Amino acid sequence: MAISHLLSPLPSLTFFQTKNLTLTGRFSSSLPLNSNPHFPKPSPARERAASTLVLRSKGDDSVDASDRLISAVCYFYPFFDGIQYGKFIITQYQPFQILIQPLFPAIKAFKSFPFNGFLIFITLYFVVVRNQNFSRYVRFNTMQAIVLDVLLIFPDLLERSFNPTDGFGLDVVMSLDSTVFLFLLVSLIYGFSACLFGLVPRLPIVADAADRQVL
Repeated sequence: MAISHLLSPLPSLTFFQTKNLTLTGRFSSSLPLNSNPHFPKPSPARERAASTLVLRSKGDDSVDASDRLISAVCYFYPFFDGIQYGKFIITQYQPFQILIQPLFPAIKAFKSFPFNGFLIFITLYFVVVRNQNFSRYVRFNTMQAIVLDVLLIFPDLLERSFNPTDGFGLDVVMSLDSTVFLFLLVSLIYGFSACLFGLVPRLPIVADAADRQVL
């Protein structure tokens, strides 16, 4: 029934002309017909917002593979430098041993020389962060890894100031070290994986400090 209705011949032109005359004669004074309707143009603010979204999406997709790799590798630096904070949690829980075991050769090489951490810090800061030849994406992620490593000074000072051997003090130190290690591990996984996908990882507190340092 619906198909036959759709396939039925269109009404004659005389019908539409008659209806048009009737409508025109009755409502022409109140509802004038506009043969050339004017649609308002989008506001400049909306156009700018649309162009901004396009530019952002292009910028996210345009991160080079080399920039992603360099940025991802930088997050190993604070993790290697603070691996000692995981001495309690790694020895107690075997899954962490399995997770960290592939990194043992690199950690051993990093810890083989006492000044390796300082030399890598100088290299990353002056060769990468202050080098305009690198993209801002690389310099931001590198600076974020450096700031994360600098923050390790505070738990190190607390551990050197209070070095209990047993009791409640030892429990506090174990909890502090395990918390620092877990934060470094999560930062490594988050930063490394985000950089591989060309995303911008922003760590709490660390990201704002890195933004102020990267021009």
